[in-house]
Amino acid sequence: MLPGSLMKNMKKDLMNRRQAVAGLGAGIAGLAISPVFGSEGISFEQDNLAPLQDPTTKYPRPPFKPQQQPFPGLASKMDPKPDHGEQTYKGSGRLAGRKALITGGDSGMGRAAAIAFAREGADVVINYLPAEEEDAREVIEWIKKAGRKGYAIPGDLRDESFCKSLVAQSVQKLGGLDIVVSNAARQQTKPSILDITTEDFDATMKTNIYGPFWLLKASIPHLKPGSSIIVTTSEQANDPSPELFDYAQTKAANTSTVRSLAKFLTPKGVRVNGVAPGPIWTPLQVGGGATDEKLKEFGKATPMGRPGQPAELASIYVQLADNGASYSTGQIYGAMGGGGQP
Repeated sequence: MLPGSLMKNMKKDLMNRRQAVAGLGAGIAGLAISPVFGSEGISFEQDNLAPLQDPTTKYPRPPFKPQQQPFPGLASKMDPKPDHGEQTYKGSGRLAGRKALITGGDSGMGRAAAIAFAREGADVVINYLPAEEEDAREVIEWIKKAGRKGYAIPGDLRDESFCKSLVAQSVQKLGGLDIVVSNAARQQTKPSILDITTEDFDATMKTNIYGPFWLLKASIPHLKPGSSIIVTTSEQANDPSPELFDYAQTKAANTSTVRSLAKFLTPKGVRVNGVAPGPIWTPLQVGGGATDEKLKEFGKATPMGRPGQPAELASIYVQLADNGASYSTGQIYGAMGGGGQP
C-alpha cells in the first residue's frame, strides 16, 4: 500500500491532467465555433456595405419624351441625361499603370469605360468626332479628377490615315498601349433596305467595320502579352431589327472580329473580347438611331422594362481589361436587360 503523501500527490497530478485535457477540449471546441462567432462579430460593418437595389427601378423607365439631335448627338443634351458612372463608379486600382485607347469615348459605353478605367488607375486617350467636343471635354475633366492622364483626339475613323495617326499619337502620349477599346459606331434608323442610300451604307460600313480594322491593325504591333482588346458589338448581331439593316450587319462583323482575332492573338498573350449591349440610353439613339416613336418606349420590351445606362456596363469593360480575367478571350459578354442574347 502506498504512503498517504504519495497517494495524495498522485491524485493531485491526475486531477491536473484531467483539467489540462478538459481545457484542451474546450480550446478545440472554441476553435471549431470561433468562425461562427467571427462571422457574427462583423455585423457592425454592415453599415459600410452597399444596400440591395431593385434593378428594374434603379434608372428611368419609359415613356420618354420625343428628342432628336443632329448626328452624332450629345449626351449633355439628352433628357434624362445618361449615367456614365460620373457620381457612382468607385475604383480599386485594378488597372493601375495601364494605358488605354477608347474610340467613341465621349459618350455612351466608351465614356463609362473611360471614367471607370481612370478610377481604376489607367491613363486614357479618347477619340471622338469634332462635333462631340463638348462631351469629350467633360470626360477629360473626369479622368483628371481621378488623378490620371487624359487626352482627347478628335477625328473620323473612316479615314485610314487618321486611324494610324490616332494609334501613334496614343502610344506617344501614354508611353505605350495595352488596352484598346473599339467602341465608336454609326447607327441610323431607316424603315427598310429600300430607304438606305449607297452613301449611308458606305458611311456605316466605313465607321463600324473599316475603322476597327484599321485601328486594330495599327494597334497590335504595340500590344505586349497581358494586353487586352475589347470590341463593342450589339444584340443586333444575333437579333437584327429590320430598321437597322446596315448597322446590324456591322455588329455581326464586329462579333466575328472578336472570335477570329482572339484565335490569332491569344497564343501571343493578348486577349480579345466583346461587349454586346441591348437597348442602352446613349446619343446613338437620339442622333438618328431611333425614331421618336421607338424612343418613347425605348427598352420597355426587355424583361427589365427599361433601357440600360452606360454606367451599368462599365464594370464589364473593366473586368475584360483586368488581369483577373486572364482566361477570358474570344468571348462576347451581353448586357441586355434580360434579352438573352448572345
